[in-house]
Amino acid sequence: MSRRAEARPAKVAVLGAGSWGTTFGKILADGGSDVVMWARRAELASEIHTGKRNSKYLPGINLPRSMSATAQLEEAIDGVDQIFLSIPSQSLRENLKVLRPMLVGSEIPLVSLMKGVEKRSGLRMSQVIEQELACDPARIAVASGPNLALEIAQEQPTAAVISSIDADTAAAVARLARNRYFRTFVNSDVVGTEFGGVLKNLIAVAIGIVDGVGYGENTKASIITRGLVEMTDFAVAQGAQPETLQGLAGLGDLIATCQSPLSRNNTAGRLLGQGYSFQDVVSQMQQTAEGLASVAPVLQLARASGVEMPIVEQVKRVLDGTMNPREIAPHLTTDDDTPKGERTQYGQAGGGGALWRSIQRALDQLRNGGGGPRSDRP
Repeated sequence: MSRRAEARPAKVAVLGAGSWGTTFGKILADGGSDVVMWARRAELASEIHTGKRNSKYLPGINLPRSMSATAQLEEAIDGVDQIFLSIPSQSLRENLKVLRPMLVGSEIPLVSLMKGVEKRSGLRMSQVIEQELACDPARIAVASGPNLALEIAQEQPTAAVISSIDADTAAAVARLARNRYFRTFVNSDVVGTEFGGVLKNLIAVAIGIVDGVGYGENTKASIITRGLVEMTDFAVAQGAQPETLQGLAGLGDLIATCQSPLSRNNTAGRLLGQGYSFQDVVSQMQQTAEGLASVAPVLQLARASGVEMPIVEQVKRVLDGTMNPREIAPHLTTDDDTPKGERTQYGQAGGGGALWRSIQRALDQLRNGGGGPRSDRP
């Protein structure tokens, strides 16, 4: 291979030009890749391609010159080295049906940027990709972490984790998805990484609800802490490693999503807490709040696994209109007055110590590469 060919920038496609898809395209472009965005609407593709802006989803952000865009799916993926998928979870399958014949014989990595569960099947996004594209799961990676799109588009430093059952796939994706303000770690726990991104959305809706009602920091801190217990119990029951929920894809994402007004799920919950109906919230939201669609399938999986998720159950009741938002609170998460242990079902220590170690691990990963566990190192 020639020296010039070796130096060729990677060419990648990002399918989906909402706030997160466009932001991730910027991450990849700022890391040195040539990025082609696919937007369903031709006018949005034109604005990104010509004006280097996405004024609807990322107002005020200038996009790199190495980002182009098209409304033609086949044109977007032509000759690319990796494909990143940032499509609303409930419409992913129908988009993959269109994509499948274009990828026959391809071995390129497919990366899920989505944090949802398919409502009809209860499948994670990587499972939908594997099923619909009939591809080797070793080609699939997922990205997750405390990643609020606008902050990253403003180049505020953060970290994420790239997960794949194949170490080479995870490393290949991580090498492209990093730059001076965005750091990537890797692990092999796809189940835990994906469910961390899904479950934190449900807890963020609960936090939004109590925020909309007007409750303060004690209530929110209690729900975040007990929410992490629910997240860990659920994910481990599905085959995840508990330490994954204590890292960037679990606790890190939970903190960011619960405390930020930039979070769509937090915003949706806040509107519910202020008395808006579920349909009113959906109509007011300009972007998809994945947590709203994931509540029912997650609870179905939890019941099938024998896992109790009282906070998520309360969120569902608020969504269904059968519970006053003012009643959502951690003191309602037990059935009787019998003292209950704080630790998770799968924890190794009391909840306070486990939570502190989780926070320390997440902060260490954000500060530098040396503090995280081996499985999370870049």
